[in-house]
Amino acid sequence: MAVDVTVEEEQTATEAPAEAEAESPAEAAAESAAEEDDELVEEGEIAADYLESLLDILDFDGDIDLDVEGGRAIVAIDGGEDLAKLVGQRGEVLDALQELTRLAVQQSTGDRSRLMLDVAGWRAGRRTRLSSLGAEVAKRVVESGEKESLKPMTPFERKIVHDAVAKVDGVRSESEGAEPNRRVVVLPTA
Repeated sequence: MAVDVTVEEEQTATEAPAEAEAESPAEAAAESAAEEDDELVEEGEIAADYLESLLDILDFDGDIDLDVEGGRAIVAIDGGEDLAKLVGQRGEVLDALQELTRLAVQQSTGDRSRLMLDVAGWRAGRRTRLSSLGAEVAKRVVESGEKESLKPMTPFERKIVHDAVAKVDGVRSESEGAEPNRRVVVLPTA
């Protein structure tokens, strides 16, 4: 019988108390969001290091700012006179630089990045202009009752226009065509 007592004592000593509190769903969601933000900040820091090296090679001046917004790392380069060269005509150079930066982040983290890059405020200004355009076209379509097609745009640009049109009652928007000639069409809902 002494053997049985010893076995029971060993089992009791190794069992963990069941007093540990379970995490509430709100706490788990907050912890998950904090972890995601930490990962996005890490993405931004990797991107900033990559871009800083590029600016050094090019001998361009610029300040790099990091932010996390809408589930994305946002990296902005501002300040230097030469930065317009990193934007190019209609943002083509900026788009290519963004893809290269995303690849640098992916190579470092092993995960695909959705990082957004802005240089000299070009993308922010473009967003403002496209939002205004979407709202203006939507109002014209409401007044005329006729559909209106816009010029071809990138997926980034089309999303901004779609979002602006969605805020206006009486119209809807859709994309038509094939890349690189895909465009937004604004139509009356009635």
